Amino acid sequence: MADINLAELLAKSTKNYREGSIVKGHVLEIRSREFLIDIGYKSEGVIRADEFEDPDEVEIGDEVEVLLVRLENDEGMVVLSKEKAAQRQNWEKIVNVFKEGGLIKGKVKSVVKGGLMVNVGVESFLPASQIDIIPPRDLTQFVGNTYDFKIVKINDDRKNVVLSRREIIEAERSAKRAAFLGSVNIGDHVSGTVKNITDFGAFIDLDGIDGLLHITDMSWARLNHPSELVKIGDHLDVVILDINKEKERVSLGLKQNQDNPWDKIEERFPVGQTVKGKVTNLMPYGAFVEIERGVEGLIHVSELSWTKRIARPSDVLTLGQKVEAIVLGVNKEEQKISLGVRQLEANPWDEIEQRYIIGKQVKGKVRNMTAYGAFVELEEGIDGMVHVSDLSWTRKINHPSEMLKKGDDIEAVVIDIDKSNQRISLGLKQLENDPWREIETRFKIGDLVKGTVSKLANFGAFIQLDGEIDGLVHISQISEDHVEKVKDALKVGQEVESRVIKIDKAERRIGLSIKAANYSMEDLKKESEVFDTLRPGEDMVGLAQAFQVAQDEYRPGEGKKKK
Repeated sequence: MADINLAELLAKSTKNYREGSIVKGHVLEIRSREFLIDIGYKSEGVIRADEFEDPDEVEIGDEVEVLLVRLENDEGMVVLSKEKAAQRQNWEKIVNVFKEGGLIKGKVKSVVKGGLMVNVGVESFLPASQIDIIPPRDLTQFVGNTYDFKIVKINDDRKNVVLSRREIIEAERSAKRAAFLGSVNIGDHVSGTVKNITDFGAFIDLDGIDGLLHITDMSWARLNHPSELVKIGDHLDVVILDINKEKERVSLGLKQNQDNPWDKIEERFPVGQTVKGKVTNLMPYGAFVEIERGVEGLIHVSELSWTKRIARPSDVLTLGQKVEAIVLGVNKEEQKISLGVRQLEANPWDEIEQRYIIGKQVKGKVRNMTAYGAFVELEEGIDGMVHVSDLSWTRKINHPSEMLKKGDDIEAVVIDIDKSNQRISLGLKQLENDPWREIETRFKIGDLVKGTVSKLANFGAFIQLDGEIDGLVHISQISEDHVEKVKDALKVGQEVESRVIKIDKAERRIGLSIKAANYSMEDLKKESEVFDTLRPGEDMVGLAQAFQVAQDEYRPGEGKKKK
């Protein structure tokens, strides 16, 4: 009987200690990185500490199930694995969960390339794209945590398992979205957390669905960017402004939690009222000023000063500066208030006629020049303009630079005031008497005169005579010989002698003839008659038209056009 019992024990012992079988053992010794396990065999085995879920809680004597990998290694010890025993035991369970589409709980062990390693009874892979709806940047935050997972792929031969946490989250959020959309209405107040911020608004997590809080619905006050008011993680109470159940979109409002400051705006800020505020934004066209929480007014650049030439508001104002202004206009529908700063002071143009009397001689500095005249600064912000026609009684000026240059200190006469358009007309020639009034006392037909060629035109040449009076020598009056081109016969600056053959006081023109310098009075009379026959549209025009044509061919500083 004893022999039989001994044989049975030996048979059981042999069966229990087959390589590849799962056996029970006890913790014999706790070491720093491993545990010594006694399975009742002639030698003990060692299992790494990281094969235990909670190595710190393992105590001597604890029972463990292990896989007998080898009965004896080179050192005569049993090779054991707790992890492989668990994998074998759990594989069938994992296969069943996968087939049924259920969930399995697991603990994240480590970060690997492309994702995480998770222990769900067997070592499994969780791709980074399947961790959350938005793949996280820092994967280490998940290590050591336990989650529910869905098994999306298994390989029975290789015992590989691929997990997904994202599908669980998406399913949960889908259920929450449906529940949320079915329970709320426009006008309801809900709570959420700022999830993301863009240039046009912020997305609010409403526990399952994202709502858009547009920048225009964040505050009654002006916002340049949503980040000025909210930041990611902020908890907000918002109002539902619109719901699109088909597209699962929700529009939210934050400013609607407060009274609209634009209600009764005309009563609180009537036109003409003086207000105080802070500069909140500077644009090329004006400055925005907050005069009340949520209410801004615009000071247009033209309303900053009556007289100063302000190119940009930033030249005189700074962000955050406190200013005082006058309400010029209110538009409740468009939520706009027009403000003015210059209205705080008297308009100097209101009394301009008393300060600059027509006919009064004034002094100023040439500030700028255009083709039609020169602007003269009479005082800061008050300019007068000298038109080219008022520069000289006798000379036809094509550009003010022929007589003036920028920065010149000059004297002039006030000849007109247009208060409504804030214009003062000045004249230089009015400083002197008009020489054409007494022209007949200075020049007579038949007089032999000397002068300098001042301009050339295709129809003739202008000769500057004594007293800066210009006369015109028509091309036909240059020489007895035929002249094809004026520039072939005369040059600018050349001194010539000519005879006066025509004086027209009304038209302010003097006709000259170089070829008639040696004519007798009888010949001169004939030449003058020929001169009179020339009319506009032919070769000869009046001095006014002649100078206009000359202007097309002559520009100060540019020289003469090439022909």
